[in-house]
Amino acid sequence: MASGWFETVAEAQRRAKKRLPRSVYMALVAGSERGATLEDNVDAFRELGVAPHVAGLSAQRDLTTRVLGQDLALPVLISPTGVQAVHPDGEVAVARAAAARGTAMGLSSFASKPVEEVLAANPATFFQLYWSGSREQILARVKRARAAGAAGVIVTLDWSFSQGRDWGSPHIPEQIDLRTMVRFAPETVLRPRWALGWLRSGSLPDLTAPNMALPGEPAPGFFAAYYEWMQTPLPSWEDLRWLRAQYEGPLVLKGVMRVDDALRAVDTGFDGISVSNHGGNNLDGTPASIRALPAVAEAVGGQVEVLLDGGVRRGSDVVKAVALGAKAVLIGRAYLWGLAANGQAGVENVLDILRSGIDSALLGLGRSSVRELSPEDLLVPGTFARRLGAPSAPRTVEPAPVPV
Repeated sequence: MASGWFETVAEAQRRAKKRLPRSVYMALVAGSERGATLEDNVDAFRELGVAPHVAGLSAQRDLTTRVLGQDLALPVLISPTGVQAVHPDGEVAVARAAAARGTAMGLSSFASKPVEEVLAANPATFFQLYWSGSREQILARVKRARAAGAAGVIVTLDWSFSQGRDWGSPHIPEQIDLRTMVRFAPETVLRPRWALGWLRSGSLPDLTAPNMALPGEPAPGFFAAYYEWMQTPLPSWEDLRWLRAQYEGPLVLKGVMRVDDALRAVDTGFDGISVSNHGGNNLDGTPASIRALPAVAEAVGGQVEVLLDGGVRRGSDVVKAVALGAKAVLIGRAYLWGLAANGQAGVENVLDILRSGIDSALLGLGRSSVRELSPEDLLVPGTFARRLGAPSAPRTVEPAPVPV
């Protein structure tokens, strides 16, 4: 095995924590307020059991699937996240890793690398869009992604600007200058391999958002782009219908947790939805996304492609999500830890871990394909699922006793 190989996502996280300056690592952990949703995203998978067979198992397992027009080697996509300061190669390294393992990725509007560079590394890339700025600005970014050859657009709406973390929020500078370097020197000294990697690249972490730049303008700083986003009036369903009319390619709504929102997304013309709570970075107390998945998949799974984002750490987690109605999952922190631990090879390592875990779970369950998975393969506690925004089951009223 190549140097730097690790056997689990948990080990990738441990290595990332050792390698990254504390502020950078804590920015990846993120979460909001008490962290209840952050924890539940992971813990909920542990409540789901599996029902394995012991004989008559399939000697060959097919992990391939097709998501939003893209043929994938496994039902795992890269979720859009910004990777400023994690690794010098940033999203380009992630794109190369995804392409090498036969899968697609989402590229964040706040990414550190421009959409053109990332698509050159992996044409199966979806551009992620925040509702930021005027309609003209939003459309300009969509047109740029389309001109670069993006496979589709992911509209992220699961964000309420919740602020404050009980464990403290890391300081994120506006730019890397002399004052910043002096301030972060103690953290950097404790993480020499991280600093050496950047020195060898001949660059410093670029705290700009190149994909938020408008035609003919320089890339804004991260906080300038964030401020524009925060000051933009929140979109209505009519705004989303307008966007649907402007863009002909695959369009995904990310952040759906409720059945009524899923139904509105279908009515608005979205091709896919991602059941997601923004990795626990939205309203704390929101249930784990895997808990909301069954009701959403039941309501709209036959009309749009349903994805699951949040808490995936193992191949068995992927199998559980697919069995409950997801076409595929998106991973965020898992691949970021791999990138921090070992660059492109680390991201490939994470995808290999998930592939192996999916294959092992299919073998034990007696399935020959991920397309055969169903709820019958799982042990689902009666209190597990959450039906948000859906009418409750009809109440049964016992007839009154007839007087004798």
